[in-house]
Amino acid sequence: MDKVKLYKSTKEPEIYHYFNANKEKLWMFRHKYYDSSGKRKEKKKSGFKTEKAALKALLELKASTLRGETKHIENDNLTVGQWLDMWYETNQKKWKIASQKQREMAIRLQMKPLIGHLKLQQLTKAIYQKHYINELEKKYKPSTVRLLHDLFKIAINAAVEDEILTRNKLHGTVLPSLRGKEADKNYLTPEQLGLLLNHIKQHEDIAYYSLFLTIAYTGMRKGEALGLQWRNIDFTKQTITIERHRGSNGVDSTKTKNSERTIKIDEVVLQQLKSYRTAVKALLLSHGRKLHDDITKDDSFIFISPNTIEPFASTGLNATFNRIVATVGLPATTIHGLRHTHATILMNNEIPVKAIAERLGNTPEIIHTTYGHVLKEMEDKIIDIFDRAIGNGAKSGASS
Repeated sequence: MDKVKLYKSTKEPEIYHYFNANKEKLWMFRHKYYDSSGKRKEKKKSGFKTEKAALKALLELKASTLRGETKHIENDNLTVGQWLDMWYETNQKKWKIASQKQREMAIRLQMKPLIGHLKLQQLTKAIYQKHYINELEKKYKPSTVRLLHDLFKIAINAAVEDEILTRNKLHGTVLPSLRGKEADKNYLTPEQLGLLLNHIKQHEDIAYYSLFLTIAYTGMRKGEALGLQWRNIDFTKQTITIERHRGSNGVDSTKTKNSERTIKIDEVVLQQLKSYRTAVKALLLSHGRKLHDDITKDDSFIFISPNTIEPFASTGLNATFNRIVATVGLPATTIHGLRHTHATILMNNEIPVKAIAERLGNTPEIIHTTYGHVLKEMEDKIIDIFDRAIGNGAKSGASS
């Protein structure tokens, strides 16, 4: 088998197919695990006629492994760090590149240094709160602490699914509140947004104005905007279809299934993108290049750097945006703050949460969590409106 070329299955990273000496297509599995002494092991079996048969045998082996030879270390001596390594190595190929890097860094820089030495079975909510969450709060902003908690919770839930833990003991962990902190601050008022966009329009390249205007007027994420291709715009229907994300790790699918969406754009964005496409055509022609004549077939990225004539780099845009915000004299905000601004403006104009969630590619639950401060203000407004209505009705219906 060592000399046979293996082809990895697209369904399961531990399943492979190969061709034997008779050119017959067969299947096999290679399962890596830790034995009771904590040593890395591998079990493999070949000769399966179908992928389904190989997968069934692999699942049976995994179940047997959990019940048998690895049970002692998993239930008694397995440390948090050992489990995190096992979880990452087993699942990393199933994750997007960005998720791989994010989770690897969190494991290496925060999780293992703080609680990696603790026994997984002995990790209680109190210990987790004291040695992980409280320590993180000393170094990171609330949103980062919440992210690192969410990532660790994924690993713990995986341990429960694999029957290494009987339950997730971390429910009810006290997390730092976002209220009154960066979630409240990272957005602009309509007046401030107007000042910002007017300044960019007058003093910056049309590429920057078109990009930041699009984000502000649609609420899309920066990576979603950078992932837009010309064919994603329907100038007739006045829509933009969001179907990919582009960041420092390259192009990938959208953040979640909810993120794949088609949204309406207004006349301001529509006309600006038309003007920008004309400008891009001229820019490319000056460098001996051109856009596809048929926009529905044009898979070139929309927003390109006027300097390199290549798609904008995600990291470089942050510095440019920060410079512009400082020049205008506005409160510190980020490109993502334009998304918060869009959502906040919609909420203050009493657009239903469900409609906002669909436009932003979120769930209503996330909207409630992220923009709770705005929703609270809206509740107060609703009470005032109701009181006035009832008060007027009571007055008109009162007996003389």
